[in-house]
Amino acid sequence: MKKSAATVVAAVAVRPWLWPVAVIQVLRLARPGWWHRWPPVPLPDGPLWRFRMETAYGGVGDAEPDVEDVRSFLRWSRDMRHWRRQ
Repeated sequence: MKKSAATVVAAVAVRPWLWPVAVIQVLRLARPGWWHRWPPVPLPDGPLWRFRMETAYGGVGDAEPDVEDVRSFLRWSRDMRHWRRQ
């Protein structure tokens, strides 16, 4: 999962307009009570992450997210958030 986190960070680092939605999505996917575990980093729960990767890419959930897929998902999330507000 460390490599996956690096992929996600790299996908967003050079696009500051995606930072707010990325933070929201990180907190939504984070393990419940993540701040009670050391280190207090809001990473997704292992089984949830494997499920998300399996449904996105097939296989057994060990695929790494594609950088453009991450950006596309964040743009979609941002657009849906704006759409719901209207």
